[in-house]
Amino acid sequence: MILIGQGKLTLKKFSEIIFNKQEVELDAAAIENVEENFKFLQSFSSNKLIYGINTGFGPMAQYKVSEENLLQLQYNLIRSHSSGSGALLSPVFTKALMVARLNSLIQGYSGVHPDIINLLKQLINNDISPCVFEHGGVGASGDLVQLAHLGLVLIGEGEVVYEGKLQPTTDVFAKLNIQPLSIKVREGLATINGTSAMTGIGMVNIANAEKLLGWSVMLSAITNEVVKAYDDHYSHELNIVKHHEGQNKVAATLRNILQGSKMIRSRTDHLYHPDNIDQEVFEDKVQEYYSLRCVTQILGPVLDTIANAEHVLVNEINSVNDNPVIDHHNGNVFHGGNFHGDYVSLEMDKLKIAITKLSMLSERQLNYILNDKLNQKFPPFVNLGVLGFNFGMQGVQFTATSTVAENQTLSFPMYVHSIPNNNDNQDIVSMGCNAALITSKVIDNAFTVLSIQLMSLLQAIDHLNCEAEMAPITRGIYNNVRDIFPKFIEDTPKYKDMERVKQYLQSTTALATEIV
Repeated sequence: MILIGQGKLTLKKFSEIIFNKQEVELDAAAIENVEENFKFLQSFSSNKLIYGINTGFGPMAQYKVSEENLLQLQYNLIRSHSSGSGALLSPVFTKALMVARLNSLIQGYSGVHPDIINLLKQLINNDISPCVFEHGGVGASGDLVQLAHLGLVLIGEGEVVYEGKLQPTTDVFAKLNIQPLSIKVREGLATINGTSAMTGIGMVNIANAEKLLGWSVMLSAITNEVVKAYDDHYSHELNIVKHHEGQNKVAATLRNILQGSKMIRSRTDHLYHPDNIDQEVFEDKVQEYYSLRCVTQILGPVLDTIANAEHVLVNEINSVNDNPVIDHHNGNVFHGGNFHGDYVSLEMDKLKIAITKLSMLSERQLNYILNDKLNQKFPPFVNLGVLGFNFGMQGVQFTATSTVAENQTLSFPMYVHSIPNNNDNQDIVSMGCNAALITSKVIDNAFTVLSIQLMSLLQAIDHLNCEAEMAPITRGIYNNVRDIFPKFIEDTPKYKDMERVKQYLQSTTALATEIV
């Protein structure tokens, strides 16, 4: 059980709810504070002009709404903005969206009745996924369109995915004895006027990016191991003189992974040996290719980018991100723009660029393993069959290359792609939800590329018959993955193997301890 409303909602707690199906419970003191906030707004708004309470919305705020239409105004807002298109968000993303919205509303600055908070809790704990579409939000007055579809379900309309089936909300609510939301003052605006779609998706992205980074470090270690690289490029002494936290964490992780390996070589024992000084041409490459030698310098910035994104997104998910802010402690209502998604949008763009670079590193390491002219250790495409007759990993390399190319195109930033709309009321927007969704695609693509790299590495290990010489940690990975992807010689379709290995990477943590 994860308690919401008491202390910060961390990425770890968030992940327990989203990935491990931990139920949420609401802090009693926080609910009391929400109730006080609601009562203050009821009283305060009785004789004042307040945006979204007795006015229209956006550029229509110049028009006063009559007393008898105030509650219908909130329903009109939800229904009119339920205009999304494209694919439905996954149940993981919609649950993340609801957790993010719940955690914002429970701060007690949105003027909502506790009913909406309790209803969100019911949806989360019963794994009810509102039908929310990927396209529609521009991330300025928050994720208006995506959150309107959440609002539509809250008032008992629209559709949900429940028990794997698309069903009318009314049917599921009736089955589970859930009462739809009855709007009291401003629950319509408070539901849709926030950054919770981009933030929820962004938090999922960060959790997946951390897992992806762990696997990238692991596969980089195995790649160095099977080609018998030198150990000094990830040594403490080399990396400590470069003052970046991420680089030194990656280096320390590589040292831990490769501890006990009989394949990694010491430069002192080999190239520094006196017998080498008289050679005119060295058989050994004096320094490895950059994709092997510069792992700490390439993945270090990725680690730092993920860590910073986590810091920003955790701040956002624990923030009040709607408008106006109802402050019963100071007895006032403050109008502004806390719904603007620039913080999330910028971090998602930075994250997808970093993950694209990670996928590029994986593709280059893969190419090194598959290209016998570069590695001079393995048959072409680590083909364990008859050269010319069998093809090894030749076919799947095309998929890796194509997927990385797509990542490179997807890495164009959304943050600088503002288009004014809403009668120019929203004259500069964040496109934060677009940024988060594209980042999720980049992360998924990267898992595909790493699955192909891992499959190729296993074939390389079998060619060398070096399992016994590997480090205990890398040998454990070899054994685990060979259980789901056996050694092959004859050509067979690989798409199902790729999917099984990808699912293994997505569902398993590479390292005993996280490096972020």
